[in-house]
Amino acid sequence: MKALLSPLPHPSAQRNVSDDGMMLPILEKPAPGQQAVALESLLPILPTGIPSANPLPMTPDEMRARGWDEADVVFVTGDAYIDHPSFAMAILGRVLEAAGFRVAMISQPDWHSCDAWRRFGRPRLFFAISAGNMDSMINHYTANRKVRNSDAYSPGGRIGLRPDRATRAYCQRAREAYKGVPVIAGGVEASLRRLAHYDYWSDKVCRSILLDCKADLVAYGMGEDTIVEMARRLDAGGTVRDLRDLRGVAYALGASETPPTDALVLPSFEQVRDDKLAFADATRMIHNETNPYNARRLVQWHDRQAVVVNPPALPVSQGVMDRIYGLPYTRRPHPSYTEPIPAFTMIKDSVTIMRGCFGGCTFCSITAHQGRIIQSRSKQSVLAELQDMSQDDKFGGVVSDIGGPTANMYQMRCSRPEVEAVCRRQSCVHPTICKLLHTDHGPLVQLMKEARQTPGIKKVLVASGIRMDLARRSPEYMRELVRHHVGGRLKVAPEHTDAQVLNLMRKPASDDFAKFAEAFDSESAKTGKQQFLVPYFIASHPGSDLNAMIDLAVFLKRNGYKPDQVQDFIPAPFDVATAMYYTGIDPFSRKPVHIAKNLRDRKLQRALMQFFKPENYFEVREALREAGRHDLIGSGCDCLIPAVPPRAAVEARRQEANTRFRGDYVHKIGDDTNAGGAPRKPGKRKQSRHQPGNAYRPDPKPAPGSPGHRKKKPPHRPGD
Repeated sequence: MKALLSPLPHPSAQRNVSDDGMMLPILEKPAPGQQAVALESLLPILPTGIPSANPLPMTPDEMRARGWDEADVVFVTGDAYIDHPSFAMAILGRVLEAAGFRVAMISQPDWHSCDAWRRFGRPRLFFAISAGNMDSMINHYTANRKVRNSDAYSPGGRIGLRPDRATRAYCQRAREAYKGVPVIAGGVEASLRRLAHYDYWSDKVCRSILLDCKADLVAYGMGEDTIVEMARRLDAGGTVRDLRDLRGVAYALGASETPPTDALVLPSFEQVRDDKLAFADATRMIHNETNPYNARRLVQWHDRQAVVVNPPALPVSQGVMDRIYGLPYTRRPHPSYTEPIPAFTMIKDSVTIMRGCFGGCTFCSITAHQGRIIQSRSKQSVLAELQDMSQDDKFGGVVSDIGGPTANMYQMRCSRPEVEAVCRRQSCVHPTICKLLHTDHGPLVQLMKEARQTPGIKKVLVASGIRMDLARRSPEYMRELVRHHVGGRLKVAPEHTDAQVLNLMRKPASDDFAKFAEAFDSESAKTGKQQFLVPYFIASHPGSDLNAMIDLAVFLKRNGYKPDQVQDFIPAPFDVATAMYYTGIDPFSRKPVHIAKNLRDRKLQRALMQFFKPENYFEVREALREAGRHDLIGSGCDCLIPAVPPRAAVEARRQEANTRFRGDYVHKIGDDTNAGGAPRKPGKRKQSRHQPGNAYRPDPKPAPGSPGHRKKKPPHRPGD
């Protein structure tokens, strides 16, 4: 492939240079509607449906089978390698391959040594590091900081195949493996930690990940255009310092370096660490600079060292989207895996039609990572992918999802590009839908009709989230959706019923869900189908107190909803809601916000969402009594629990007490041996996130009696 598709010549001669020697045109404000052009000029026009004989190499033998003696770029990822366009490593690897670069993949390596990083020899250009499709801490721990039972991105769903804070561990091992090779971090974890941030698991404000992982650069956001330009420049003889003018890049300056003079200076790390109001102000400033058409560079000082964040990458055009998703993916995990990978099982028969979200929900990282500007594929590109899927012998004929971050934002953009270029609004749909937003569902309705008519396709489902306030604007879309694209149940996310909480979330009022449910039921009745909505709600979100959760529980009972799963709010790095959680302040209004921080409060809110479960009886009773809502205890219509605890509730409490007495109530990690390999005696040692055994920490302390263990010196006694 390299011989056929070599990279284009380095374009530096076409760029202007500033007085200080830094190349700036990539950072110039684009004209309204301007798109990034690097991939336009670089990617070959590949027809869709070309079968790929092999995924990218994961072993030296696979690399040599391609006739390669070295790799240009070596990806290191915390996920299992799945060559499917729903996974970032697959997309970035295939884009680089199409641009003519030799790409190798290291998936879930053993981070206790750098041996895995030397598997393919010294990379010619750089290491590309990612913790995976999720932040590794969210991947590992629940909202209550307990270890999760499974990892959806690992073979067999096994836990322990990546470290805590994987980006940091992987970058350090890359540095150790080969001195002088550029190390570029990317992915969600690095992207959302590029500046000083609150870390929920350590309960403190942490420095930029750049200073801890020692990466040369962080490529944040959607990185296809960025990573191709990086490879082109380094291939042409440039250095990693020459990449500092790229959009979508963050870097740390040396102590003696001076940051660009055109940057917006944020409150320093020391200020946001010591002053919660400064943290809230920094959050507001950062999120006001997320529109790629008007965003400014950001600078944040960490002691004497500055971290610089360039403006986000420009959105890619529809033509580039088509080419990216038309590359020859195998759409399968690497053949070396013998166990099913849960994330692949869920996503394998889905089709992505767009990226980005203009909802701006404060608890969601999608807008921060993918951007508010919707980037859509053409109808022809989507239908071509469906045709390819229909020819696969393992495809059952049912498309599990056709959508994206939000299913019904396909081809929706601001109708006034000149306004979009200067807009700093955080959400296009909150507190009301912007009058300039193009909300026509016509292109999506036509796509859905033609998708289900594709030969070999039996059913096309919509499983992505539905923006209900937009959907109700189009009766035609509601009719099409309900009659043809719901598999009995449709997931929706009203998130809460309290007006104040919904406003802090940037979600529509609660009556919006009621109106959507009415329209959904009406259309279902017309078709003679018995279909149901599955609403998702969040417990313990900033602003939510016991009274708000009790009102939500009453709403659930009145409407007959019994949630099987409950979402506990997890403060993810970078999110606006996380700033509220940490500071108790709304960054945009600077008003105080109620926060449920301690474990007891969070447990009570969670129990109220599942008040109908016997095991939650005593927590629900405690919450109702504390809120003075004794009227909801008894046999009345709105009563959440009976006055007398049912037998199942008493038995559940007894079993929980026995489990706690044994000390086994925290999930175990890995096997039942201690760090030295000896069998662990039951009940002797409880595991927690602070003592996870062999499975997570990059450098676990040796167990007593094992090689490398240092005995403590006896205390000094007078006369010794």
